[in-house]
Amino acid sequence: MKHHTKLLLLGLTVPAFFLTGCTTNTESRVTNPRQPGPAVGNAVGTAVGAVGSNVVGAVVGGVEGATAATKSTFTNERRVVRVWKTETTADGRTIQVPVEIEVDEHGRPIEKK
Repeated sequence: MKHHTKLLLLGLTVPAFFLTGCTTNTESRVTNPRQPGPAVGNAVGTAVGAVGSNVVGAVVGGVEGATAATKSTFTNERRVVRVWKTETTADGRTIQVPVEIEVDEHGRPIEKK
């Protein structure tokens, strides 16, 4: 992974820890959960935490997908398959001649234009 990609992912994940909420069990609460203020605050905090974490997850997933797509565009990897073709020489001999065919990642021949 390139240095700038690591910095971008770090820059996206660190704020995620501060923007998303976490839930705790009710035994460790300081406020009374039966009162309207703490109940509404808890509900809003849960919703904001869930939405925030989903948004950050979508952004990070999008960045990783874009990085993979860009990386595959600039790879110069070529796949070549060698097949043998039988030919007859002018003096009547039969020989095997190698023919190299460039193929895509699925093994289909790439046609020359």
